[in-house]
Amino acid sequence: MSVSAIPASRLAGETAAADTAAPIDQKTMKAAQDFEAMAIGQLLEPMFATVDTSKSMFGGGEGEQSFKPMLVTEMAKQVEQRGGLGLADDIYKQMIRMQESRK
Repeated sequence: MSVSAIPASRLAGETAAADTAAPIDQKTMKAAQDFEAMAIGQLLEPMFATVDTSKSMFGGGEGEQSFKPMLVTEMAKQVEQRGGLGLADDIYKQMIRMQESRK
């Protein structure tokens, strides 16, 4: 997800970073959002693993096995883009704290 794809409400001050006077670090926010998308993907993976499409008209085969992980990854990114589980803001805060403690 590109930084420009971050919902405006998240960049306009509704993020966890709005608590402080510091501007949002775009790279850190993107990393937090990518991490949340990865976590969502891990939650979605078992759901797709239990679906047996081998008996459907277009299901099964090597192509589906290759494509399914990409589908889950993209679905997870879309879920995160639309608000996700709300983890990105807390992850962002923790990443900023870790960066500042190293200074």
